[in-house]
Order: sequence, then C-alpha cells, then structure tokens
Amino acid sequence: MSSGPIDGCGCFPTGRHYAGIAHLLRSTVRGLVAEVDVDADWRELPIAMLDVETTGKDPAVERIVEVGIVRSVGGEIVAKQSWLINPGRPIPREASEVHKIKDEDVADAPAFADVAPAIVEYFKGHIPAAYNASFDRAFLWREIDRLGLPSSVDAPALRRDVEWLDPLIWARELQQGERSRALGDVVARLGIALDNAHRATADAEAALRVLMTFGRDVRVPRSYGAFVQEQRRLAMAQADARRQKWRG
Repeated sequence: MSSGPIDGCGCFPTGRHYAGIAHLLRSTVRGLVAEVDVDADWRELPIAMLDVETTGKDPAVERIVEVGIVRSVGGEIVAKQSWLINPGRPIPREASEVHKIKDEDVADAPAFADVAPAIVEYFKGHIPAAYNASFDRAFLWREIDRLGLPSSVDAPALRRDVEWLDPLIWARELQQGERSRALGDVVARLGIALDNAHRATADAEAALRVLMTFGRDVRVPRSYGAFVQEQRRLAMAQADARRQKWRG
C-alpha cells in the first residue's frame, strides 16, 4: 500500500490533526455516508454486512434466494438476520450445489417483495458492507429496482453514491502473496471460524470478522474518510492490474 497524505491513524504524517481536515475529506472523497463523521474510527461505527445467495451470477436475470445481514457496533456483532426467499423460478442444480438451498426449501418462503421492507429497515442507520460488494450490491439493487422502490434516504445501502466497505479489496492488498482470496481461504488464514459456508448469515458474519481483523492492521486507515479513500484507490489499482493481466 503506497503512502499518501493520510496515514493509518487518519492524520497527516506528523500525527497532528489539522483544522479543516474533515471538510477537506468530505469535499474530496466520494462515496461517504453523509451522516457519518469522516474523522470517526470506522471500526466503532454501525456496520451492516450483507451476503446474498442466488440462482446464478447475473443480477439482470437471476434472483436472490437468501439474504443475510449481520450488524456490528464498536467492532462487536450485535444482531443478525436472514431471510429465505422464493425466487419465483427453479433453482439451478449448479447453484444449489454451492449454497445447498433447493426448490423445496423456498417453496413456502416469501417473495422478495414481501420481505423488502424488513431488509431496508435492517440496513437503516448502518454503513453497508459486503465481501465482493459489487456482486451482492448489484443483486440487492436489482431486486429493489424491480419493485420500483425509491432509494431510501434512511438506508445508505440503497443510495447509489455510497461506497460499501469491502473486505475482499483489503484481502487482495494485505494477502496479495496468496493465490486465493476466496472468503473460505481468507478466514482460514486468519483463524476465523466459518461454519455452514455459503449460507448468507454465516458468510456475512465471517466477512464482518475479516473486516474487523484487517482493521487492526497498521496499514489500514482508522478514520472513516481515509478508509473509504484508500479502498477506492486500491480497487482502481486492482482493476487496472487485472486489465493489464488480461491484455498480456
């Protein structure tokens, strides 16, 4: 991770907090939750980690079959909730082989429309997060769009300009010498338990514990604004590296 104007504590290299730093970060860092103090230690803030299980990989045509959200405050898990969802179509065998959810398991489950209000409510007041956030976020937003629901001002997860916290981006940086950054491999290296893998709540809880473990690394910024700023930089650098690899 390259050095920049803000170090791991959210300060400038001298260690001093300069007047106006919060205003500077707020005006220059995209993706911040407006209600959150940019200088706050992100590990102390309310975070909601999402995981979804689906009928396939394309959110444009596939559907969610399970949603799990695990919430933390001050680095401690305080609540967790899951919803089985009837996708309104058969679950392909290859998808069931991953998450073990079969058609009979969701035959009497509600449709997404029936649980959407509860899911939105569960996100309110929390910074959204997900492991490989672009995947889970895309499925959530697609289901919300199908219902014609407006972006919620109370639920940052539904705001299209909010950056989700993503432990995968940090795993790629902090464990870049490893071949795999799949959640199961990352938790194994960190000594984090993952029982019932590929079920939404279990994966969300493991991902949240990964995020908090990474948060103890001195290379990871402490302040919310600096964390989001560095995560965006890392994500762009990693995407560029993948493009270069494909071209090569």
